[in-house]
Amino acid sequence: MESVAFIQWCLDHLNYWTITLLMAIESSFIPFPSEVVVPPAAWKAANNDNMNIYLVVLFATIGANIGALINYYLAKWLGRPIIYKFANSRFGHMCLIDEAKVQHAEEYFDKHGAGLARMKLGTFLLYTTLGAGLWNSILAFIGYYLSTVPGIENEEQLLAKVTEYSHEIGYVFIGIGVLIVEFFIYKGMKKK
Repeated sequence: MESVAFIQWCLDHLNYWTITLLMAIESSFIPFPSEVVVPPAAWKAANNDNMNIYLVVLFATIGANIGALINYYLAKWLGRPIIYKFANSRFGHMCLIDEAKVQHAEEYFDKHGAGLARMKLGTFLLYTTLGAGLWNSILAFIGYYLSTVPGIENEEQLLAKVTEYSHEIGYVFIGIGVLIVEFFIYKGMKKK
């Protein structure tokens, strides 16, 4: 199935179950954009009574948690051996990574309550739910808002606008991330 045909299928079959399934795929290791799911579902919720905007966000967040749990358990069962194998490989050494550096990173994360597949499941789900819920709310707001914009009469026009807005929001989040990193670098240099 071509990607355009798949996206069109998604739009034609959006309901709470497909939202959950597609968001689980999006949050797992399979690359699939959430922008193709949540804003169109919110747009549909605004344009007909078959769906509710709050349930769109809820089911999208449940789907995101399902996908994140898949990644959590894959990392728990497969992650460490793969990371250590990479660290001990020639390519790992070319990337300036070795087993001692991985162990040092794990000790740091253990001390701060995280680490590859060692974060407590409850904590992991809390942060995943908060992050996914916030992102899904933003995407749903965009989709709901777009239902009021003149000139967005069909799903193709909707997807074009959603892509435009999601890139701008992504740039804002990248900017915020850069500012946070700069703050920690400044704080770390100030201590020395």
